[in-house]
Amino acid sequence: MLVKTFGCALFGIDAITVTIEVNIDRGINFYLVGLPDNAVKESHQRIEAAIGNLGYRFPHKKVVINMAPADIRKEGSAYDLPIAIGIMAASEQVHTDLLEQFIIMGELSLDGTLKPVKGSLPIAIKAKQDGFRGLIVPKANAREAAVVEGLEVYGVENIHDVVSILNSEILIQPETVDLVDSWQNLAYEFDFSDVKGQENIKRALEIAAAGGHNVILIGPPGSGKTMLAKRMPTILPPLTMAEALETTKIHSVAGLVGRNASLVRTRPFRSPHHTISDAGLVGGGTYPQPGEISLAHNGVLFLDELPEFKRTVLEVMRQPMEDRVVTISRAKMTVDFPANFMMVAAMNPCPCGYYNHPDKECTCKPGMVQQYLNRISGPLMDRIDLHVEVVPVAYKDLSSKSNGEPSAVVRERVIKARKIQEERYSEYPAIHANAQMTTPLIQKYCDLDEPCRNILKTAMNRLGLSARAYDRILKVSRTIADLDGSENILTGHLAEAINYRSLDRDNWGC
Repeated sequence: MLVKTFGCALFGIDAITVTIEVNIDRGINFYLVGLPDNAVKESHQRIEAAIGNLGYRFPHKKVVINMAPADIRKEGSAYDLPIAIGIMAASEQVHTDLLEQFIIMGELSLDGTLKPVKGSLPIAIKAKQDGFRGLIVPKANAREAAVVEGLEVYGVENIHDVVSILNSEILIQPETVDLVDSWQNLAYEFDFSDVKGQENIKRALEIAAAGGHNVILIGPPGSGKTMLAKRMPTILPPLTMAEALETTKIHSVAGLVGRNASLVRTRPFRSPHHTISDAGLVGGGTYPQPGEISLAHNGVLFLDELPEFKRTVLEVMRQPMEDRVVTISRAKMTVDFPANFMMVAAMNPCPCGYYNHPDKECTCKPGMVQQYLNRISGPLMDRIDLHVEVVPVAYKDLSSKSNGEPSAVVRERVIKARKIQEERYSEYPAIHANAQMTTPLIQKYCDLDEPCRNILKTAMNRLGLSARAYDRILKVSRTIADLDGSENILTGHLAEAINYRSLDRDNWGC
């Protein structure tokens, strides 16, 4: 007897429908074809034990299983459940009437219970696109998949639950998620009000958030660089539904969506250690998986101790930072992962950490500071708009009992500035913030009057600013003007932006 069940294979952050054909005939053997990996091939033992331990019968005949399309690699243990149900249906233990209406995925334990799988959200989206009535997944994955409207998502705990659904023996209610309720009262672990003093640093981070600018914090150990960076997501605009879906798809494929969780509701904050590999940062592997820059999509990528990262690791970030997508090519496939993130980097000003410190003396030998800074290439530094010097917090600020401005208040100003930019770039679908402006857009929207041009010319000459700083200053000036609600860039906006290019000065590190 021949029956068909349906599952999905993951390709990047999307899913492809897989047809699992099960044929039982005379003979004794078990054949599994269709480009399965070792984890899929090992399913035979798990399935036979699970079926037997729940009181069902495993057919000791010739069982041939084909997974189509045969040119797509099937990997992982999530095919245990659709293969098991196909075998039981072919041996007439499960009715076949509803099989073509559901996609089924799940990893089996030997006792027949189900373990969670990766990629439930992209699988649910594909099921809806292909016209399936519903999706059957382990209970731990049900809420994640249920965010797709118009699809019946059943969370099951074991094979018996699946058989009950397909045989219409008991009524199991589909999982439902109230997306409106989940978007209210978002809670953040950190808040800007926790930060004592550092008003100029918080102002710089507000500008970075308002314009989507990359920022680097330079300061001695213990000055609060990491503390400030961790609070960056709390002042960014809330995720839109489209952003939340795309972000959740990436985390789902990576297996990072928590059990019984639905959408990722807050912007991601990823902080990889400086020993990370190229593939760990940008993604890769024999069967490509998303890296840290994709897991930070629509959020913040924090690189602490930036000069300690291997130069090759930092260089592979340059193209994704520009194109906001990372392309991973292998002999048999090419996969695209989104990588639209804000980079926040932190570093000491020198190897000992106390160059330009107000109280402690730098012990570095001549030339060591510049050598330390040269670990970061010019092209990478060119993609960082704001250079912010962080100084230690004074005792009077640390001992103050008053709290700083809360993140919610800062976030409202950022949202207002972002709305101005959305209207400005409404004709340019690929541009969403000032940091993404191209040269023609800079010329169009960053026109300076005579006093501003004189200030910029004087700064370029007197401070020895590099040519690459010119466009960055104009972009940041445009963001500061948007925060002020000003249609034009004024001298005050320009002067503040110039102040955020400290690493471009000729005398830095000399």
